[in-house]
Amino acid sequence: MRTVSFDFETPEARFKVLINHEEQYSLWPADLDVPGGWKETGVTASKEDCDKYIEETWTDMRPKSLRIALDGE
Repeated sequence: MRTVSFDFETPEARFKVLINHEEQYSLWPADLDVPGGWKETGVTASKEDCDKYIEETWTDMRPKSLRIALDGE
């Protein structure tokens, strides 16, 4: 197994914003392959800009399946 070291605090670092089937978001280093179960949102930027995008977009932290069960979405 390959160990990857990545400094999330480096100002030059670029990230992808990922989303899973439960509509949960995550940051991922832009130069790494997207892990299984996740897909790209199309946002690739600095950590600060990705965090801002997630904060503005992910307004309901509940997983999609729970929202459907409780709200009948």
